[in-house]
Amino acid sequence: MKLKKIPFSDTHAFNSFFLDYIQSAEKLKPFYHRFPNTENFKAQIAEKSASFSQEQRQILVDALNQQYKHLTPPTRVSENIAALKQANTFTVTTGHQLNIFTGPLYFVYKIVTVLNTCEQLQKLYPEQRFVPVYWMASEDHDYAEIKSIRLREKKYSWETAQQGAVGRFSTQGLSELAKSLPSDAKLFIDAYAKNQTLADAVRQYVTTLFGERGVVVIDADDKALKSTFKEVIRQDVLQQVNKPIVEKATAALEALHYKTQIHCREINFFYLDKNLRSRLEEKDGQFQVVDTELTFTREAMEKLIDEHPEKFSPNVILRPLYQEMILPNLAYAGGPAEVIYWLQLKGTFEHFNTPFPILMPRNFGMVMDAVTYRKFEKTGLSLKDLFEEKNYLFNHWVLKNSERTVTVGEERAIILDHYQKLEARAATIDKSLIMMMNAETKRALNSLEKIERKFLRAEKRRHTDKLRQIEAVKDTLFPNGSLQERVDNILNFYPENGSFIDTLIEFFDPFDFQFNVIVPD
Repeated sequence: MKLKKIPFSDTHAFNSFFLDYIQSAEKLKPFYHRFPNTENFKAQIAEKSASFSQEQRQILVDALNQQYKHLTPPTRVSENIAALKQANTFTVTTGHQLNIFTGPLYFVYKIVTVLNTCEQLQKLYPEQRFVPVYWMASEDHDYAEIKSIRLREKKYSWETAQQGAVGRFSTQGLSELAKSLPSDAKLFIDAYAKNQTLADAVRQYVTTLFGERGVVVIDADDKALKSTFKEVIRQDVLQQVNKPIVEKATAALEALHYKTQIHCREINFFYLDKNLRSRLEEKDGQFQVVDTELTFTREAMEKLIDEHPEKFSPNVILRPLYQEMILPNLAYAGGPAEVIYWLQLKGTFEHFNTPFPILMPRNFGMVMDAVTYRKFEKTGLSLKDLFEEKNYLFNHWVLKNSERTVTVGEERAIILDHYQKLEARAATIDKSLIMMMNAETKRALNSLEKIERKFLRAEKRRHTDKLRQIEAVKDTLFPNGSLQERVDNILNFYPENGSFIDTLIEFFDPFDFQFNVIVPD
């Protein structure tokens, strides 16, 4: 395999907000702490080292050991967990929902990003140790977003009536679904069969895929870890301190004409219980769990926070802060939407005296198998061409390869020249004729455009086979019109290609902000 790269801007897949961030736009610098380059990790290490205590490390290690008690992890994972007790050990983290069978390919790309980041940092800062972490979004309750995958151009879904935090869901039915897949899904069959909850199953298969490289999986739905977050829960639920802080950053970003991603509420916690994750609201001095009959007085809420912090689940505003308060973390690797929404949160980190991590865009990529690559080479298209909209691509190819002149640009210029002369003459006769001449000019140009469209349509019919070839390549690499990484699943490539993950690790560079295209030699 070999690697080709395309600038993000040439893919038309990323908005200007994200592109400005990765290009270090001056106007965005007030909204983050340090830009993602290797040199900036020196100061980040010093800052995190000064703010993360030995007690926090011990709580983290104890929680991780408890979470791994039913799984015998590879030696490197065990060593990394133990090393987190040491003051010179730091994490680089990514997070994602608990999609069945890993979900879209970019789940894998996220973990490869933090793996490679740790490898590079280890070479540059040998006195420290760097641990790649996958943060399970186990408290997320959006089952609809995790229930399906696309494999071999077909959709497979897990149907269950369960509600609440998905990490607590029973895995019932998943092993059977895995057996029905048109691919070798043994690692998933095994994980779902051996574990009662979705979180435990995901920990097992992520460990199977990445454990030999030391990836540590953390489940933040944990009472011991939540206990360290009590002060934030108190200030958000009882004092509602975060809304004005986040709204200030949001207003500043919107004043720069950026479209912000997340909305801060008065209370940014869900109430979490068996089969339930529902928002908390304060109304008339009472705290209510939305869509339930549950209510709490202020005194009862204070007691609940103190005795049962595990019943409070942070939303998108406070999950990042929770992560940074329980991990000795230096950087977070996320997709374009994630990187952007973190920029609304710097003030919240400052309020709680927690270092703001380096925000790294995850690696982005596309993988062409041999069959698709052969078809692609026959089209004569460039990789950049592939990212164009399909109809534009067809027109561009026909115009480039037609032996006849299909466009009417020359004729348009001649007609426009004639009509402009006529318009000038009309003005000398009667100025009221100018509007009529404008309308006639427009009508003539519209007729020319109609002729050009018919020429183009006729020429397309002459190249039907070639255009079908282009369409086949485009549909394979952009399923449903989306980037491959956002739709296709790892089972399209692995374990049939046993070196698939190794190839990604070899080619992806977390500090080179370009789109990766991996093709056969």
